[in-house]
Amino acid sequence: MNEPRGDVRPPGLNSDERTTLLAFLDYLRDAVMAKASGVPDVAARTPGVASGTSLLGLVKHLTHTELNWFVWAYEGADVPRWDGGEPPREEETAESLVAAYQAAIDRSNAIIAGCPDLDRVCARSLRESPPPSMRWLLVHMIEETARHAGHADILREQIDGSVGR
Repeated sequence: MNEPRGDVRPPGLNSDERTTLLAFLDYLRDAVMAKASGVPDVAARTPGVASGTSLLGLVKHLTHTELNWFVWAYEGADVPRWDGGEPPREEETAESLVAAYQAAIDRSNAIIAGCPDLDRVCARSLRESPPPSMRWLLVHMIEETARHAGHADILREQIDGSVGR
């Protein structure tokens, strides 16, 4: 399984804007993968709340969110949008879903690295609004990933009592 790196930390206090935004996003991404790692597949796919949210469902959702925003919206790739609400299928394991998330992160980070200016706007928008800038997109992904990292914290604690990063 692709294990979280564990060495991912928030940025230094005086880092530039791009470094700061990406470091916080990577820190949160790694936290989500850490929560989904080492959990038996059955427990990781079992909803922990009435809404049906599971650890693997969160990982799959975040994978699709990365691909939709960075690949489809920012890059403008000629691909269909990914369905972010689909629960894990029976054949999808914790290992395969965490690996897919890491691959999406790697692809997103390559797109971010190729962006010459954080003011550059996406090729298109996922919303009924003008395309946002890369800066907005990074802040939105920090918000989205942080929200679900908190959900993952609670779900993991319900599964085996694990707390902390």
